[in-house]
Amino acid sequence: MASIAEQSTELRMATFRLARRLRAHKADQAMSDAQFAVLGLLFRHGPSTLTELAEQERVSAPSMNRTVNCLEESGYLTRVTDDADRRKVNIALTESGREVVKATTSKRDAWLTTRLRELSKEDRAVLARAAELMGGFITQ
Repeated sequence: MASIAEQSTELRMATFRLARRLRAHKADQAMSDAQFAVLGLLFRHGPSTLTELAEQERVSAPSMNRTVNCLEESGYLTRVTDDADRRKVNIALTESGREVVKATTSKRDAWLTTRLRELSKEDRAVLARAAELMGGFITQ
């Protein structure tokens, strides 16, 4: 039986390999993972300031500004002056940004669904339980 340390290594490696395979399926192949992460945040949480995005992604404001500039040039997001505070600028998805998130999510889900169909019902149940447990790690 593997030790907890060995199990940790195996889980980490399997998680990284799965994440890498999922990240390969995207609607815009030129988009970086960091850029897609920003679009995903905006899709899930709505418009945010540059500072909020930088904090959520744990990067510097100048780094986030470069990412946002690139996405803005690609037409995936826009900067909008805040109605309540005209000094504040919110970053929001454009319709193209929403579409690329939806298309990428669809591609990733389709790939994973195909893989899951290859497994037995019991193995799918094990993975469903593992997903629940791993979801709890994020809050810790």
